[in-house]
Amino acid sequence: MSVTLIDMVFPGDANHHGTLFGGVGLAHLDKVAFLAAARHARRHTVTAGCERIDFAAPARIGEMVEATGRVARVGRTSMGVEVELWAEAPVSGERRLCTRGVFNMVAPREAGQGDLPPVPDKGEEPGDGWLRTAEMVFPTWTNHYGTLYGGDALKLMGKAAFICATRRARGVMVMAASNRIDFSSPIREGDMIELASRVTRVGRSSVAIEVELWAEALLTGERRRSAVAEFVMVAVDEAGRSAPISTPAATLEPA
Repeated sequence: MSVTLIDMVFPGDANHHGTLFGGVGLAHLDKVAFLAAARHARRHTVTAGCERIDFAAPARIGEMVEATGRVARVGRTSMGVEVELWAEAPVSGERRLCTRGVFNMVAPREAGQGDLPPVPDKGEEPGDGWLRTAEMVFPTWTNHYGTLYGGDALKLMGKAAFICATRRARGVMVMAASNRIDFSSPIREGDMIELASRVTRVGRSSVAIEVELWAEALLTGERRRSAVAEFVMVAVDEAGRSAPISTPAATLEPA
């Protein structure tokens, strides 16, 4: 199964041309390659190298970038992870393939461990109506207990809500409100985060988004639903006033 990371291109990620730094794009690809490989191996994993990476198209400030990694080759202690980076214009939905390549990851044996499991079946990605994006908890995101700051969790959930709402409405979206938010389990340094978001209501100019935040221990595969929230996103025009959504059918997305 693939691992996907979706992020926004902010000015701090861009060069003087207004396009994404190549190094930032490579960092996104390395992250999804690591997550896909570590999830497959369930052991400590590091990047050994990558094959030639050619950038065919830019990602511009204000666009979304979608990085995807999938384990495609497995040796005794090494894996080849195929990666792709796409740029997406939020309003038009236009997508461009920026680059693709292969990252080589190594998961050394520890005492009692055998070879890595074989290449997983491709299968079909889940089509359950949830938009899923992954992240990793690094030390700079944690408090003195070694767990994710609640504020950083909210930032990630708010970004997921924005991306989900933008893809549904194809307009300029802003956050109007965050409804009840419940935290039920801590997220530890080194955990993988999966943000699952879906549209629950569509009005004339607003979209309600449900977001679930899941934590996954990469060495054991243990998963915990750590938080759930609802955000209300509103479409606005150039003057910042609410604007009608082009297809405001008030129906629920598939559960």
